[in-house]
Amino acid sequence: MLDWLADNLALIMFAAMFFMIFCGYPVAFVMGGMALLFAIGGSLLGVFSMIGLYDVVLRMWGGVAADPILASIPMFIFMGSILERSGSAMDMLKATEVLLKRVPGALAVAVMVMGTILAAPIGVVGAAVVTLSVIALPQMLASGYDKRLAIGTIASAGTLGILIPPAIMLVVMAEMLVTSAGALFLAATMPGFLLSGLYLIYIIAVALLRPDKAPKPPPEYGPQTRAEFWMAVWRGLFPMTALMVIVIGSIFAGWATPTESGAVGVFGSFIIAALNGRLTLKMTNEAMWSCCRSNGLVFLIFLGATGFSYVFRVLGGDDLMIGMLTKFGIDTGWEMLAFVMVLIFLLGFPFEWIEICLIVLPVFGPIIAKYDFSAHLGSQSYLMAWFGTLVAVNLQTAFMTPPFGATLFYMKGTAPPGVTMTDVYRGMYPFVALQVVGLVLCIYFPGIVLWLPKLAGFLD
Repeated sequence: MLDWLADNLALIMFAAMFFMIFCGYPVAFVMGGMALLFAIGGSLLGVFSMIGLYDVVLRMWGGVAADPILASIPMFIFMGSILERSGSAMDMLKATEVLLKRVPGALAVAVMVMGTILAAPIGVVGAAVVTLSVIALPQMLASGYDKRLAIGTIASAGTLGILIPPAIMLVVMAEMLVTSAGALFLAATMPGFLLSGLYLIYIIAVALLRPDKAPKPPPEYGPQTRAEFWMAVWRGLFPMTALMVIVIGSIFAGWATPTESGAVGVFGSFIIAALNGRLTLKMTNEAMWSCCRSNGLVFLIFLGATGFSYVFRVLGGDDLMIGMLTKFGIDTGWEMLAFVMVLIFLLGFPFEWIEICLIVLPVFGPIIAKYDFSAHLGSQSYLMAWFGTLVAVNLQTAFMTPPFGATLFYMKGTAPPGVTMTDVYRGMYPFVALQVVGLVLCIYFPGIVLWLPKLAGFLD
């Protein structure tokens, strides 16, 4: 019996974590508590050394506190808080909604369009999700939108930041696959817009079939005259367009890295607030307080998840995931590709994208390169850009699949008190299914991925 427990402790830990979260306990405390509890249990069974808990502290520092990607999140949260408190982001959301007023599910569609636009200047999933959540989620809930539709819309819109350049994840993947970051940027752009289109189709379909989940705005909502209409559009869209130019321009001009662009975004949001006459000491204090609170919630969950992930891996969790798939025989390149895609999808449940990249890409990248896909792609030289983009699209599911999808933590950390973790989980499922559909389309129609890199001459 004890031998069976020792061999299956990771599986028990995984199931226990699910049970505790669905009981309604705070996510951060569940993950941290499970890590400590199963570390002690593993020590008693002789499969975990308690000295390894010191490594958790190092991982919390090196993997969370000092991570240059996560270090950008406070600035982007601050930017979102300023835009939200000053009303600038709400102006943009209302202007977009006014333009799309006659479209079913206008507010959700406006959020998706806004998320697609913000994906480029923000470029970090956590920052994009938090910004959209702070800005749009309270208004969607107040407008009578179904909680799960609202959560799924915001989460899926925020994850587009990993595909629409500049995206930090694509830079990391390009290095691991020894391919051009520029080619990967261009290859991921069209799939990003494809997913955005699939999300919009789903939202409109829900609004048409279940109008109670996405109510129409009343006829008196919004501007009633042409002059008011154009004033709302100008006031709402021009400042955010200027912010996009500031954030993206600072990157391409070499003034700031994608991580540092968060600080540039804060500076730009202060300018917008000042131009709108809303830059006050009270607004700044409220934005700072909101920023600190959101940062505390988000990073507390990350620290708990870091401890859980470490103990889970030491107990053999990654071997458990990989072992579930090694029983299948693989003979062709397509079987290998299917194996890798399924593996990444399953690893997305317990691991974050950087861990998945470290597990999968160094091992399976060279193996995939040995198979001939030239008949499908037109040239074998296109393989790594295509494969890297497929991995990136697949990794979007890693951000949104329970229980460790980072987007789940961002949403829970910034959602109003009435939104439970169960609501967050269930809100993700339809959009994860759409991501899988997008992945299949990119596999079957490689031109979706390769058209832009070919046009720019990156793959010649």
